[in-house]
Amino acid sequence: MTEKEKMLAGDHYFANDKELSAERLRAKKLLHRLNVTEYVFNGNSRNILRELLPNAHRHLYIEPPFHCDYGYNIHSGENVYFNVHCVVLDTMKITIGNNVFFGPNVHIYAATHPLDAVSRRKTEFSKPVTIGNDCWIGGNTVICPGITIGDGVTIGAGSVVTKNIPDNVLAAGNPARVIREL
Repeated sequence: MTEKEKMLAGDHYFANDKELSAERLRAKKLLHRLNVTEYVFNGNSRNILRELLPNAHRHLYIEPPFHCDYGYNIHSGENVYFNVHCVVLDTMKITIGNNVFFGPNVHIYAATHPLDAVSRRKTEFSKPVTIGNDCWIGGNTVICPGITIGDGVTIGAGSVVTKNIPDNVLAAGNPARVIREL
């Protein structure tokens, strides 16, 4: 298996592989155009997003600056909004439903690392993240690798989501916990 195939399969992989490094550089160049050259959401930025995020619905709005590792692993439905300073470490598939809104500085991590210090020096691995339809993710939230957030969920600002969240609830805190049903 190539390092990219290992990454996409959730196996341990070497992130500084030539192919993966080249793909991250491509994404960084597109992000530079989005975040620096354009910096406003217009026709040019829409074209950049189509190239950067080929698996995202065309009704996606991103308020720059925005960061992701590859772009092609972000799969989103329609009417998705990212406020400023959002980070998506998309080393594996990140699935976002329809009508999902992200506050400023939300971070979504598929990338993770071995707990063993020696292994961590050379490899990392990934776990997919899924966010359902009709969700609001409050500002400064971190969504950890391998998490599934159900439909109709509100995550309170400043939360760290370390466990799956069921449908139609308000969850908040560090670690995030269900506060009440909605």
